[in-house]
Amino acid sequence: MTGLSLVQDTSVFMVVLFLSYLASILLPFLRRSPSAPGRSGDFAWHLFVPCRDEEAVIDRTLRNVREAFPFCHIWVIDDASEDGTADVVARHGLADERVHLVRRILPDARTGKGDALNAAYERLDRFLPPGTDRSKVIVGVLDADGQLAPDALDYVAAPEVFGDPAVGGAQISVWMRNRDEPHPRWDRGPLYNSFCRLLVRMQDLEFRTTIAAMQMLRSRTGSVGLGGNGQFTRLSVLDTIAATQQRPWHGALLEDYELGLHILLAGYQNRYVHDTHVSQEGLPQMRRLLVQRTRWSQGNMQCCRYLPAIVRSKHFSSAGVLEAGYFLLLPFIQLAGAVVWPVVFATILRQFLESPQSALPWLLQSWWLIGMLLLLGVLPFAIWGPIYRRQCAPEATFTTSLGWGLAHWLYVYYMYVSVVYAFIRLLLGRSGWAKTRRNAERVVSGPIAKEA
Repeated sequence: MTGLSLVQDTSVFMVVLFLSYLASILLPFLRRSPSAPGRSGDFAWHLFVPCRDEEAVIDRTLRNVREAFPFCHIWVIDDASEDGTADVVARHGLADERVHLVRRILPDARTGKGDALNAAYERLDRFLPPGTDRSKVIVGVLDADGQLAPDALDYVAAPEVFGDPAVGGAQISVWMRNRDEPHPRWDRGPLYNSFCRLLVRMQDLEFRTTIAAMQMLRSRTGSVGLGGNGQFTRLSVLDTIAATQQRPWHGALLEDYELGLHILLAGYQNRYVHDTHVSQEGLPQMRRLLVQRTRWSQGNMQCCRYLPAIVRSKHFSSAGVLEAGYFLLLPFIQLAGAVVWPVVFATILRQFLESPQSALPWLLQSWWLIGMLLLLGVLPFAIWGPIYRRQCAPEATFTTSLGWGLAHWLYVYYMYVSVVYAFIRLLLGRSGWAKTRRNAERVVSGPIAKEA
């Protein structure tokens, strides 16, 4: 049975490849050593907060940041909001000279998060007095619902992070702030609420274990990526990128990772800082999560245009090229899996039906392979449940962590849906940036409702 032999060989290859990658991210994560904080007072800090219709959360965010970091300047970019976002920020600005409102007006607004951040960069450039040491100015990007840990800036200022002049960018760990909170929409019953809480928990597990482990590997390969929330960049490095690329941030829907690539291609280094964090709201509804991840997958695909530059760059090691190449091509690999595997298994089923006498001998001969595939198809994903408990939630029982692990195994299948939608959007030339609706926002029915 040629089709079955092909499946057997392909399955073994894919299992070995995946387990090799799993080991490469798992071992550095489990063996990591804690880092030491530095002194945030050694730098000047400016936080960019892009906003579109963020009235529900921006007041609390501004209060939290100003209370925890009174020495920071906050630049809120209002991207033509239709609610009272600009009014809230303007009131804060009247009472606090370190809160700045950057207004973008249609038709020049709503052209992407990168453009909004560039607008703040231009305002900051005009704000700073001549002679400012721009290598000592650190620009952070914070989501409208983001909340930095009290020690975040000290860790970012550490000697091995921005204390090292070779470092151009840094990314801190991301936590889901509402991982233990019930979802407010009880009208659908406790079962629905339990699902919402589990979905948020899976996002917290994803960011604090699997994504963190990927960043640990990147720390070794020199290819650390930046994220949209809790990223920091040296202003002088943004200047270098702007001088050669016209602007610091560009048009990909994954503008954060794209900026990180520009930093690396310019000859600087990125750092991942795991010992502090920024918290944000996890999404308690699958549809909103899929819309968000579709945007991320499409942005990942868009960044594939940098692969030739990465391969040619003298600033990327061979290991860095392999890691970045794998990450950039991953959505296409997942897309291929979403198409190929159903076809392959349909072919196997057809061959069994056409030649049932050969099915039993093959099953008896390959029982070990089937068992291995079932085991390894679940275990590499389920193992993160106990790891998450050990690293992040020691108050949970081991049984609960096993349940989280099994839920994570099912959770990761969302990627196959998101990459298909992302590829369709790419083919149709649709690259609009969809804003993520906050949990505190009122849901509007009808065709103009925000759903991202």
